[in-house]
Amino acid sequence: MTWAIAAKLLAILVAVAIGWVVGRMRWLGGGAAGSDSDPARVLANAAFYIFVPALLFRTTARLDTAALPWAFLGAFFVPMLVLIALAYGLYRWRLAPGQNVVTPSVKAITAGFGNTLQVGLPVAAGVFGEKGLALHIAVVSLHALCILTLLTTLVELDLARERASGRLVDTLLQTVRNTVIHPVVLPVLAGLAWNATNLPLPAVADEALQSLGTAVVPLCLTLIGMSLAYYGWPRTWNGLVGLVAAKLLLMPAVVLAVGHWLLGLSGMPLAVIVMIAALPTGSNALIFAQRYRALEAEVTAATVVSTVLYVATAPLWLAVLARVSPW
Repeated sequence: MTWAIAAKLLAILVAVAIGWVVGRMRWLGGGAAGSDSDPARVLANAAFYIFVPALLFRTTARLDTAALPWAFLGAFFVPMLVLIALAYGLYRWRLAPGQNVVTPSVKAITAGFGNTLQVGLPVAAGVFGEKGLALHIAVVSLHALCILTLLTTLVELDLARERASGRLVDTLLQTVRNTVIHPVVLPVLAGLAWNATNLPLPAVADEALQSLGTAVVPLCLTLIGMSLAYYGWPRTWNGLVGLVAAKLLLMPAVVLAVGHWLLGLSGMPLAVIVMIAALPTGSNALIFAQRYRALEAEVTAATVVSTVLYVATAPLWLAVLARVSPW
């Protein structure tokens, strides 16, 4: 790992540390952790309802679908989405009676959603150059859309099943309504609808959406630190170790196996998707946890710990790729 990439990781941890100091000193207020007045929750809601939707809408509205390398994208998203679905199924099967029904979805997104922007972009640029960066951006353009839509559907189905009177049709209708009228899915659908018209975004709207979207990264990084200050570390590390191991080791191993030995991918395209799968947990996982009020401490800790450990696991995967299929 180069010093430039290490400096990017250090800068992320510094931003998280600043958020922790702000939360620890209660500079934004002293609401109890988990309450509606909790500043970390207020910021998470702002991100979820304002900044993330703006970013998603603008991304999908401007997406050049004709130029996307669909075979390459399938080599990443098919095994990744299957793994996330299996993780959800495993955690749901192990869900104890009386436990929060959104827990499986929150754990699945923690184990599967990578930090493709703050960490992924500098790694792709520094290791693979301009060609690799272009491939990385192609994955990023669909990353949140695919993973967040899948897990939003699963969590809303669980919530609808818990609340419904028992009729299957009621459960399905409530799931569809809550999934579509959702601050993640709705802007994506609206963006795709705009994209289908082949019309450019008006200059003022594009500028406003870009300004709102650029707030996602710094807001989410400081939110991680604030959440750590408000919620603390989890009481037990057993589940946390599994989530971090799944994100840093299992996900890239499966993507490597499927991409190389099953689909025949090699060289730089293979290296790019494996390194995306190997990224630490992204901040969207915490926003998801905050949205559904579950496992905030565990997700915060997993984000911080996986980012720190990525300094060791990234060179490991680069060494493996150099032996399996040099780029």
